Amino acid sequence: MNQLIEKMFVPAFDNPALGLRHDGAVLEINGQRIAFATDSYVVQPLFFPGGDIGSLAVNGTVNDLAMCGARPKWLSAGFIIEEGLPMETLWRVVQSMQKAADEAGVQLVTGDTKVVDKGKGDGLFINTAGVGMIEHNVAVHPAHVQIGDVILLNGDVGRHGMAIMSVREGLQFESAIESDCAPLASLVMTLLDAGIEIHCMRDLTRGGLAAALNEIADTAHVQITIDETSVPVREEVQGACEILGFDPLYVANEGRFIAMIPARDLTRALELMHTHPLGSDACFIGTVTGDTESMVTLKSRIGTSRILDLLSGEQLPRIC
Repeated sequence: MNQLIEKMFVPAFDNPALGLRHDGAVLEINGQRIAFATDSYVVQPLFFPGGDIGSLAVNGTVNDLAMCGARPKWLSAGFIIEEGLPMETLWRVVQSMQKAADEAGVQLVTGDTKVVDKGKGDGLFINTAGVGMIEHNVAVHPAHVQIGDVILLNGDVGRHGMAIMSVREGLQFESAIESDCAPLASLVMTLLDAGIEIHCMRDLTRGGLAAALNEIADTAHVQITIDETSVPVREEVQGACEILGFDPLYVANEGRFIAMIPARDLTRALELMHTHPLGSDACFIGTVTGDTESMVTLKSRIGTSRILDLLSGEQLPRIC
C-alpha cells in the first residue's frame, strides 16, 4: 500500500496539501483553516466486540481530523450495500453511526447509497469524509518533528485487531478482548487548549504503532527510538498475538494515537492526558534521536536494539 501511494497516487495528484503526507489535508478558506479527511471501511465481521463497522466509520474519520489538530464538525457517509443485506443489519449499523456521531460531537450532513449485485459487496462497505475546524495556531504534521521530541502514546496497543481476529478464529480468553474504537478529538483538544506544543500526531490504524512511526520517520527524515518495555500490551492481547503469530506493534488500533512534543512539555502533557478516560494509561515511549537516517529502532526487553521496519505485505487483512 505504501508503494502504491508513493509511486502512483502522489505523483498523479501532487499538490502542497497532499505533499504533507498527513492523515488529512489542511486547507485555508478566507483566513480560516480547516482539515478535510476521508476513509473507507471494509471490516469483517461487521460487528465485533467493542464496536462495529458503523462506529468504526465515524470514529476513524473523526480521529483523522483530530490528528490534524482540528475539532471535527461534519461528516458525509457513502454506503455500498450488497444485494440481500438484511434491513435489520443496516438499521443496526445506522443507529451505531448516529450514536458514535453524537459522542464525537459531529453531524452526518450528506451522503450517498449504492447497491451492488449479490456476491460483489461483502455485505457492506462504508466511506466517510469529514471536515473539522482548526481553532489553534498550530501546524501539526510530520515536517514539524524535531530532534529531541518525545513520543507519547495514549494507551495499550493491539486490541482492535485482536478483537476482530479472536472472533474470526473462534478464540476465547478468560477476559474478552474488546476493540479500543473511540473518538480521540476531545483528548487532543485537551492538550491543545492547554497550550501543549504538538509537532505531530498519528492514529495507529492499519499497520499499528510500527507503521505510524515509520511513516513519520520517512516523511520527516528523522530517526526514532522507542523502548519496547514502555509500550503497554494487555496480557490477553499478547497471548492472542502469540497464538496467531502476530506482533502487537503491527496490529491495528482504532482509539490510539502518538503525539510528538518538545521534551519540556512531557510531564504536563502526561498529567493532562491522565485526566481523560482515553488517556488514563498514557505513557512516554520514545524519542526522536537524529536526522542522519530515516529509520525506527526498538530497544528490546533484553536490552538489544533492532530496526523496526514496515512489514512487507499485510499482517492482518480487512480489520478496518
